[in-house]
Amino acid sequence: MVKDELLYTETHEWIRIDGKIATMGITDYAQKELGDIVYVELPEVDSELSAGDVLATVEAVKAVEEIYIPVSGIIVEVNEHLTDSSDLMNSSPYDEGWIAKFEIFSKDELEGLMNAEEYKKLIGE
Repeated sequence: MVKDELLYTETHEWIRIDGKIATMGITDYAQKELGDIVYVELPEVDSELSAGDVLATVEAVKAVEEIYIPVSGIIVEVNEHLTDSSDLMNSSPYDEGWIAKFEIFSKDELEGLMNAEEYKKLIGE
């Protein structure tokens, strides 16, 4: 499933923009590829990250993957529910399984992200 209102990265993260605040997580495609997610290492609130920096680490039965922040910003909130229920990233990757919210430094960086149609082509949907 690919949601039309989101932006996507080639490394299978999604981002939802609400003013200057972005919410992000991994795509449905990514969670299926990873398999059962058993642990998530979340970023620290108030961390400043540049586009491409590691935002979080996800440990699944099949692999350990780093999740990259697609645009520069400062972390304003993390999804604490993932600490006890990392499987939310499998069951609800676009809603309850979000990883972090951050304030975007420059909306210009969003231009490098894919829309839903472009992402569907990437994953062969």
